[in-house]
Amino acid sequence: MVSDPTNLTEPQANTGKKTNHKHIVIIGAGPGGLCAGMLLARQGFRVTVYEKNAVVGGRNRPITENGFTFDTGPTFLLMKFVLDEMFQRCGRRSEDYLEFAQLDPMYRLVFDDRELFVSSDPEKMRAELRKAFPEGDAGFGRFLSQEERRYLALYPCIEKSYSSLLDFLSWDLLKALPQLAIHHSVFSNLGKYFKDNKMRLTFSFQSKYLGMSPWKCPALFTMLPLIEHKYGIYHVMGGLNKISAAMAQVIEEQGGHIHTSSAVASLVLEGRKVKGVRLASGEEILADEVVINADFAHAMSKLVPDGILKKYRREKLPGKEYSCSTFMIYLGLDKCYDLPHHNIVFARDYQTNTDNTFVHKALSEDFSFYVQNPSVTDRQLAPSGKSALYVLVPVPNNLSGLAWDELQPQFRDRVLTALEQRLGMADIRSHIECEKIIHPSTWEASENVFLGATFSLSHKFSQMLYWRPRNRFEELDNCYLVGGGTHPGSGLPTIYASAKISSTLICQKYGLPDPALA
Repeated sequence: MVSDPTNLTEPQANTGKKTNHKHIVIIGAGPGGLCAGMLLARQGFRVTVYEKNAVVGGRNRPITENGFTFDTGPTFLLMKFVLDEMFQRCGRRSEDYLEFAQLDPMYRLVFDDRELFVSSDPEKMRAELRKAFPEGDAGFGRFLSQEERRYLALYPCIEKSYSSLLDFLSWDLLKALPQLAIHHSVFSNLGKYFKDNKMRLTFSFQSKYLGMSPWKCPALFTMLPLIEHKYGIYHVMGGLNKISAAMAQVIEEQGGHIHTSSAVASLVLEGRKVKGVRLASGEEILADEVVINADFAHAMSKLVPDGILKKYRREKLPGKEYSCSTFMIYLGLDKCYDLPHHNIVFARDYQTNTDNTFVHKALSEDFSFYVQNPSVTDRQLAPSGKSALYVLVPVPNNLSGLAWDELQPQFRDRVLTALEQRLGMADIRSHIECEKIIHPSTWEASENVFLGATFSLSHKFSQMLYWRPRNRFEELDNCYLVGGGTHPGSGLPTIYASAKISSTLICQKYGLPDPALA
């Protein structure tokens, strides 16, 4: 059965924009798909979103168990101003839909011989550095000033589309070339400011946000810790999943339609032209444009028939470089621990652990991990007197060949032991009321993440900007990409930026003004 978009119900909400009859189908109600849907519905397009899960959000959706709520993936909001802009472009204010709490300290870092609380307040941060490191805060001022110059030079490049070589050779990028520091990694670049290796780790572990090693992550991403220190990080009350719920609400207020529990099986193609989507039910939905928010490599290998793609054909996809994966434990506990909101615990030999994860594709005896204890800030996430704990361990993606279904019980036990020994949670096993585990095989089989690479394609230079899968997808007509697998890359702010870029390209195609200028 084929559905004709002209039979869709007219939008009921007053969007303030003239309704046109172009139908946009979005595959996936993750952060990128919802943000694109919100922006396109504002411009009067007929927007229909299809999501395989029962709730919106993708890896930004909530996990609910026995009265506990966990965020599946992202646990803090960086660059809040980007999210604010997305709502402003729809004539709305983010604070009318969401309640934000800025966190200070932002997180606690735990080494084998010291710890420090990282703050976006410069004076508090200076005091922590003086307390934790012999060299104190000597290089901190230069880090802030020089990395801010890098950020200000590169941010305009992040917002651009790289649909053509002419876009790539823009004046903004040419001006910013010296800031790329092509021959440096984040870790080596930080050597300009800090001597102590652990001090460098204080400002380089953020490479893990991209699923990369700080010894391999391009130096330009030193702007990530700068952005944290400049703008701070935020918790969203009720969990970051509330952002996706709010975006879904805005889509529907503007007349868009979201269908959950509605998996897309394939694209409907006429040669290289995308004509719509075919649902798992067999129904075909016609569209003027299709926006893909699925994991990029999964989409190319599962949604497109053989023989269509060349650059990203199925057999070439494993040859790309991908991020690490993650082993996740979500714990509903019958007690509250005196633990900060965010905690990063470093392996005693961090470099060996990192090399094992990214280079050797092997597990380490001693590993780094992250723990979120959001109940210390937000009492909505657990019943009274109880807490929801989120634990993430970076591990190799599925190129490792590790048999995670067999390894899960023993690795889970090792993670709980690490919580006991490194964070002093000696009695945690006796307080677990419920738990859920997602490991690399789960990411691939159940969450449709290619190779279980949680942060999608690696962010090495040859897979960035013009060389990353483009927002106007170069291999298919009427097809656009949003999410971590396209430009600008992984992380909520950059995923929202991808949605803005793709939405703007569609608006330009149909002669519609940029909503920020209209």
